[in-house]
Amino acid sequence: MTKTFAVRTYPRGPSFERMKFTTLRPKYWNAWLLVPFLWLLSLFPMSMIYGLGTALGDFFYRIAPSRRKIALRNLELCFPERSPQEIQMLAKETFRNITRVTLSSGIGWWAGRDRLTRLVQLKHSAHYERALKSGRNLIVLAPHFVALEIGGIYLSMTSPIASIYQRSRNPVFDQLTLAGRSRFGAILVERKSDARRLIREMKKGTPLYYLPDQDPGIQWDPRRAVFAPFFGLQAATWATLARLASLTNALVLPCATKILSAGQGFEVIFGPPLENFPSGDPVLDATCMNRAIEVFVRDMPDQYFWAHRRFKTQPPGSPDYYAQPPVAS
Repeated sequence: MTKTFAVRTYPRGPSFERMKFTTLRPKYWNAWLLVPFLWLLSLFPMSMIYGLGTALGDFFYRIAPSRRKIALRNLELCFPERSPQEIQMLAKETFRNITRVTLSSGIGWWAGRDRLTRLVQLKHSAHYERALKSGRNLIVLAPHFVALEIGGIYLSMTSPIASIYQRSRNPVFDQLTLAGRSRFGAILVERKSDARRLIREMKKGTPLYYLPDQDPGIQWDPRRAVFAPFFGLQAATWATLARLASLTNALVLPCATKILSAGQGFEVIFGPPLENFPSGDPVLDATCMNRAIEVFVRDMPDQYFWAHRRFKTQPPGSPDYYAQPPVAS
């Protein structure tokens, strides 16, 4: 697909040599050993990374029983019409895709503009172009598909963008991720920090790349999250998207990033903007958001991040969906 965006020039992001890591304690030495490996992989053709990710993904599927069971259970809950064999194949392919994308992290962190332009395709980009020209602020709704990071990096290369991030427990990968995401000029705001800076940036016209769909877990707060259906099940859902859209008069445009088969690269897919959003009803708005995410998930079910307990937080009296083992196991 022909790309129609004019690439803007931004100041170069922090180089690997200038990055200031917060610790060199032995507990992080394993992470340091992975850094040159990921950098080396970033120089390889995407087809080779894809093949290696397939083999390692099968390995991790076998040696990570807790995450495997979570993925299988999520898939059973969301796709009850599928057979145990189909569920198992979807879970295995999900692990492969997670591994393929992880091994290609260095491409997002270090690859040049030319290579990213060759590797990333846009689908239904007219939705994005119209939203940018609409005169309204814009929130790009980017659910947790495994390749979402490369999509955000690519969009930051084509136009100014802001994003919310959450600090990693590992300072090595935390700073690598921050440097990679911001190297084309993206503005990153930590999730737990003051939201006023983010709102100021949005009101200046900077689009927000927003990641919405994780279970709030121990951070559950009825003022910030609600229960809304996701694949027919009640799911704890952040209500932040509707509030941000209301405060900034923003269009909300669904977007998902897909890793293409056989190492062909990635595809950033846009959907039409959410209609009548926000409505003012937090549950109705969360339901609308979840429905938009479902559309993408049904189209590429092996690329959603199923290894997370999406249905962990439930209303009082509801069953524990993860207490019983999955049938497909």
